[in-house]
Amino acid sequence: MIALKNNLPLIRLANGNLTPFERNWIIRSVSAAASQAGYRKWWLSKHVVEAVTTYFQQEAPAGAVTEPQLSTAVSSVLQVIGYADVAGRFQLLPPPARISLSELASRAGHGYELIFFDLLRSELRRALRAGANRIEFSDLRRCVKLLRSAKIWRRDCVGLNREIVSFIREEIQACTVTDLQTELS
Repeated sequence: MIALKNNLPLIRLANGNLTPFERNWIIRSVSAAASQAGYRKWWLSKHVVEAVTTYFQQEAPAGAVTEPQLSTAVSSVLQVIGYADVAGRFQLLPPPARISLSELASRAGHGYELIFFDLLRSELRRALRAGANRIEFSDLRRCVKLLRSAKIWRRDCVGLNREIVSFIREEIQACTVTDLQTELS
């Protein structure tokens, strides 16, 4: 038996991948459309997504909902409440990419920081090439302890923690600059 989280369907993306139905992702998409329509800090985004969430909890077809079905549901709610201008600009943003730092550290092995940083670079670039406009990292503390083979947080963990955060920022910046240079060429 398959149980879906909160009785919500999975979303089948245009590329065929499945992703969970996540309110925050859809709220960001609605807010982006509202911003394009001239509504800054639009307070109705959460309410629109709650209406769509309730609809899919009660009326979700078996299996997954396609990206166009989700977009149609959101646009319909927007039109019903009188915001056709926002509905006309609505486009589902790419879902956030997720990178588990502790998983990468486990794959690299205890104490193999160089392998970890190579794996992290590869995952970051893969996510950015896939069009992710948001990347969520998890398990930094556990990752550091795995790489340091530490049972408790120590002073040397603080330095590695900072190094990982700096590396992520630099890699994202480098990938963004490289992509911009490629587009301009």
